[in-house]
Amino acid sequence: MKSRFFLILVLSFTLFNCNKTVDCDIETTEGIIKIELYPKKAPITVTNFLNYVDAGLYNNGVFFRVTTPENEADRDVKIQVIQGGVRQKNNIEPIEIETTKKTGLKHLNGTLSMARSTANSATSSFFICINNQPELDFKGKRHPDGLGFAAFGKVTKGMDIVKKINAGKNKNQRLLKPIIIKSIKRTN
Repeated sequence: MKSRFFLILVLSFTLFNCNKTVDCDIETTEGIIKIELYPKKAPITVTNFLNYVDAGLYNNGVFFRVTTPENEADRDVKIQVIQGGVRQKNNIEPIEIETTKKTGLKHLNGTLSMARSTANSATSSFFICINNQPELDFKGKRHPDGLGFAAFGKVTKGMDIVKKINAGKNKNQRLLKPIIIKSIKRTN
């Protein structure tokens, strides 16, 4: 029943917003990051993200993880991102992965994408790429299953803030002082 409702929600969202992007502001303690989302290319992922946005679940969330050239030095496949999400538990189910092969989106500088552990496990955690990250795309080598991650939007303004967050002091990729996400709100 839940999956049928979710499918109807995704389809109606897609039909009414076919050629539009959805713009949002991520307000952090470091400043505002403006983003645009692509519901036509990644309807499941955008709908999932907006479910969290519209319910206010990202309010008082955090950017908690950073990957940098320094803390990735020992990895075979290196990336550079900041990762954030909600703090509280909720009952929103994980979503099916929309691979970059399916959507045509790539992990370029400023791309927003959903974090995951296994296929179809993404919930609220998302990340923002710093520089191009092709190893996060379908058939990329960052995740052993080769599916990559579900890109669904990009930063349109505020990459300076993303880079400032990425430069924060960290231990084992965890920010020593997480950056608060005051809110994420739609702007159109």
